[in-house]
Amino acid sequence: HTTMNKTDPISLSFHDSCLRMSDVQLLRGPRWLNDQILSFYYEYLSHVKYKNNSDMYFVTPEVTQCMKYMDDSDLNTIFRENKANQKSFIFFALNDNETADAGGTHWSLLVLSRPEKSFFHFDSYGNSNVSPSLELINKVKTLLGVRQAMFRPTRCLQQANGYDCGIHVICMTEHIADYVNRYEMIEGLPLLPMDRVLSKRAELLKLILSLGGKD
Repeated sequence: HTTMNKTDPISLSFHDSCLRMSDVQLLRGPRWLNDQILSFYYEYLSHVKYKNNSDMYFVTPEVTQCMKYMDDSDLNTIFRENKANQKSFIFFALNDNETADAGGTHWSLLVLSRPEKSFFHFDSYGNSNVSPSLELINKVKTLLGVRQAMFRPTRCLQQANGYDCGIHVICMTEHIADYVNRYEMIEGLPLLPMDRVLSKRAELLKLILSLGGKD
């Protein structure tokens, strides 16, 4: 690890996220995005863009992944620390990885809406991640006090290639957060415009640099 870290210096530390130069490079080309990029953006939404909206809780991908394997007391601790039971909307960046380690091949977005008593699932590649999303719902619904919440796979913009699922999750998270910030519900959400997806990598690079990151 030491060798790798010397040849792969830190680009940006931001709250609980840490981006290395290799992570930032993923934004430059047609590349699949890793946990670190999604985590950074979730930290940004939480601590900057929506810091004044206490109704939303953005669960980073590595925490979402760990939740699948935690026992109830550990899960309860996380939920208590983040006041999850007081949040109306909880965003989970979800991966199809079946181990506790980093990895996987596909990202999708699961959002709990308490007002609508539903877990909305947005998958840019058909219904690839239905199984991991149901697994996570079954794990957290009782502890979050939403045992009766419905699972609602929701129509959304589909990716045009095999590597943009992470960008779709980032764009969808922000798209939904903007909508619930205004309407306090997810029902009626318009489709995400494709140009948002196409411009997001460049926007993220700009954002990282504006926060003091190196490229």
